Amino acid sequence: MEIRGKIFTVLEERSGTSARTGNNWRCAQYVLETIEQYPKKMLFEVFGEDKIQSMDIKVGEELTVFFDVDAREYNGKWYNQIRAWKVEREQKIVSPTIQTPVPMGSFPTIPEVDALPFDDNNNFPF
Repeated sequence: MEIRGKIFTVLEERSGTSARTGNNWRCAQYVLETIEQYPKKMLFEVFGEDKIQSMDIKVGEELTVFFDVDAREYNGKWYNQIRAWKVEREQKIVSPTIQTPVPMGSFPTIPEVDALPFDDNNNFPF
């Protein structure tokens, strides 16, 4: 799935050590606000130090976030998990530069042409 919006806020990172593997982990959470008539906010997370660093998400950026949605149960309650796996930054469209008009005096002059020969039959010069 994907959603486009502007990063509204960056929450404090969480980290810890896995009880199962003993490996360290990091998780960053972000709030994205959609860009539409009635904006909505969505909380998503990026898991893993390498992904957090490579995505380098900052407040105010306009992004398209690609994510997976999953649900898990804990103590009889269900919780949604929205985890981003890729982000694309909006490309700024560069408008072409408008050239300033050239002053009249800078055009090359065209030599004047003397009278063109006319054909007696139709009075056209060609």
